[in-house]
Amino acid sequence: MFEHRVPRLSPGTRAIAALQLAVLLIAPLGVPPLLAAKAPPGVRRPAATPADLRRIAAAYYDSVKVSYPVASSGQALHTWDDRLTDYRPEAIDARRAYVRRLLAQVRAIDTATWSRDDQVDWVLFRSQLEAAEFYNRVQDAEHADPQTYVNEISNGIFSLLTKDYAPARQRALAATARLRATPAMLRQGEANLTKPVSLYAKLAIDAARGGDELYTESLMTLAKDLSPSERSALVSSRDSAIAALHAYADWLAARAKSMPPWRAMGTANYEYMLHHIYLLPLNADQLTTIGQTELARYRSLEAMLPDPRLANPDPSRAPRIPTNQADFLKTYQAREKEVIDFINAKKLVTLPPYLGPFYIRQLPEAFKPTSPGGFMNAPGLYDKDPSGFYFIPTYDPKSKNFYIRAAIEDPRPLIVHEGLPGHFVQISISNHVSDEIRRQQGDGVFAEGWALYLEEVALHEGLIAQNTGGHGQVLRLSRYRAARVGVDANLHTGKWTFEQAVQYFMNEGGLDREAAEGEAAGAASQPTQKMTYIVGKLGFMRLLGRYRDAHPNDFRLGAFHDQVISYGTLPQSVVEWLMFNDPTAVKQATRQDTP
Repeated sequence: MFEHRVPRLSPGTRAIAALQLAVLLIAPLGVPPLLAAKAPPGVRRPAATPADLRRIAAAYYDSVKVSYPVASSGQALHTWDDRLTDYRPEAIDARRAYVRRLLAQVRAIDTATWSRDDQVDWVLFRSQLEAAEFYNRVQDAEHADPQTYVNEISNGIFSLLTKDYAPARQRALAATARLRATPAMLRQGEANLTKPVSLYAKLAIDAARGGDELYTESLMTLAKDLSPSERSALVSSRDSAIAALHAYADWLAARAKSMPPWRAMGTANYEYMLHHIYLLPLNADQLTTIGQTELARYRSLEAMLPDPRLANPDPSRAPRIPTNQADFLKTYQAREKEVIDFINAKKLVTLPPYLGPFYIRQLPEAFKPTSPGGFMNAPGLYDKDPSGFYFIPTYDPKSKNFYIRAAIEDPRPLIVHEGLPGHFVQISISNHVSDEIRRQQGDGVFAEGWALYLEEVALHEGLIAQNTGGHGQVLRLSRYRAARVGVDANLHTGKWTFEQAVQYFMNEGGLDREAAEGEAAGAASQPTQKMTYIVGKLGFMRLLGRYRDAHPNDFRLGAFHDQVISYGTLPQSVVEWLMFNDPTAVKQATRQDTP
């Protein structure tokens, strides 16, 4: 799973942090007057330069960092670790107005005389603003999604625990401040939720009631160096926050029957996301066709296995069954060295010297409702610690959970996808891109497509042997990700109900009920995210074929990999522009549905 990025702090922001939200009501920070003001009738507005664009972008990134302190913590920018996001109506309105104003400015810039690289940056920054404006306008999470407020505090604490970036006492005091602010934040959430969606409320209730362990156990590992009074304050704030979360869950439950059901965003909005956020020259019907085609392909490949049951992970086929949670994590971690040695021997990707270790850890219960298979936590955009983590569900050798069974039998496909050379390696390299606009980009089609594409590379290059449980796992993982495409497109264009999505995952994707419900919930909560895997994988295969044709005499698979991930986590149409000097796909995408 790939997470949203939070921009880096530029010089001087800390000094004006307290003033920035007020400034947002007046004009974009740092924007030259020629762009901030509307030109009088008949007067030609001076042309913006690439330098103007980068100043505007830097100011926007600074405002985001200040406005979303929890997200900043999650990207290892720890300036505001003691704060939660301001969800007062005036603050929400100010943030949204700023984005609308800035997007109108950027849309109006004439880039015809700019260089290719400058035009690329304009296209990327515009897509970043399109995403922010779209989610504000269409998703409207502050007013429709109760998960917004549960996630604020769970992520707010989780981001203080994942790494030892500061002494435990300092992080514990920051946690105390965030927990102390939680009851008021949740009350504000209740006031804001004028149109809560019942599905999102159910997920929020589950997370609020099921996440106590994060606060009562994980958090308390930071308390060892606190003074008695500081520990008392932490415990008091923690208990009040937990009580407030439970009360929030009760408040939602009491109103659940009157809440509107989940509703699709509709074809027009869905395709707007494809064209203007992902810069994909595809429509919803084409996505559905891709999903159906790939689903048929992987179901047939499963059937061609000498024993089709190999596609259904079975711990009994593992050489050794872990005895407990600690042994499970240790066994998982041990297979990582085998993967690294294979990457280096085959020269599949150049692992940079700044790459840190990649750890396997247990998934906190608070994140289980929408991440049943766990998730990956890469180094933050501002991280001084290069290590990363993959959080996997609690070990149970009798579990019916697909991911746990797969991890027991053969964890290498998941290590390749989540860690090396998948998300962890790719995001680590992206964090070192020098162009700030490109460094800020977090395209999901690129990120998830890269990770899924590598599973098949691992199979074809010999890391995973043919006709084994690992081989079957790669096929099943691609099969259910192909099923995700149909679910994503049909759910959000309004053709399917939530239960139809669950049944499709079970019948076509081969998932158990628990995993299928989690997948469907994730699809409903995060429009377009589920389609990114297969669409991105096919995009990389297309780029690979084109690269091979361009290098008839000196082709090397590892050289393609090194180049394609060197640009950052960019839309694949932009990567094609940079690799082959061909902007056709970008133009096809952005000329559609242009406002």
